[in-house]
Parts: sequence; structure tokens; C-alpha cells
Amino acid sequence: MNGKIKVLFVCIHNSARSQMAEAFLKEVGGDRFEVESAGIEPGKLNPIVVEAMKEIGIDISANRTKDVFEFIKNGTVFRYVVTVCDETSAERCPVFPGIAERMHWGFPDPSALQGTDEEKLEEVRKIREAIRAKVTEWAATVTG
Repeated sequence: MNGKIKVLFVCIHNSARSQMAEAFLKEVGGDRFEVESAGIEPGKLNPIVVEAMKEIGIDISANRTKDVFEFIKNGTVFRYVVTVCDETSAERCPVFPGIAERMHWGFPDPSALQGTDEEKLEEVRKIREAIRAKVTEWAATVTG
């Protein structure tokens, strides 16, 4: 056991919100947290999200989307499981054995955005900054 606090971020496709949350927690608390992200129905990385993260110096382009059920099958125990999708989707998240705390942080779905790629990118930037602020604020309050 490495002594790090294990955290899993979950959303529907593991293509945007959970990937951003994972990257931010690794950035602000990589020395304290072991972080993963996964989806209920894993899809493909959202290219606009990849671009928005690159703008701030974080490259998630090589990340793969993961199935939340992989972690359950492997018996991985997380201290925190955080759903970052909408309320209805969060209710579909499976129960994890042995977790200490489950939290829900709702953020808009980048894949549901309408408009040109530039308009979508502008909205994704707002979502990105909201996720960064929440992750940073939360990480500062967690004690090991």
C-alpha cells in the first residue's frame, strides 16, 4: 500500500468531465492521491476537451477511457468515488464495496453542447475551470 488516498471520478462515457477531474487532482495532489477515472458506458475521448486541457498545459490525448466495472471486478477499493455527471446519470453509478465516501459534483456534459467547434470550446473552458476549482478546493480539505 502506497499510503495515497484512492479516488475514482465517474461519469457516463469517461470522455470529458471525469478525465478533466482526474488530471486536475493528479496535478494538485499527485503526491497525496492515487487517481483514476472511469465511465458507466465508456466512449471516446472528447477532442474538444483534449484541446481545452492542452491550452492549459495538460495533455490527456493519450488517456484511454475505462469501464467503471473493471474496477469493481478487480476489487479495487477507493476511499472516495465522485460522480461528475448529472443527477440522473449519477444514480446509475454502481455501488463500490468498501468505499468510505461517495460524492456527487454535477457538471454540464461537453458532449451535449451545441454550436460551432469554437462555441463548444468556449463552453468547455467554463466547465474545465469549474472542475479545476472544485477539485482544487476539495483536495485542500482532504486529510489522509
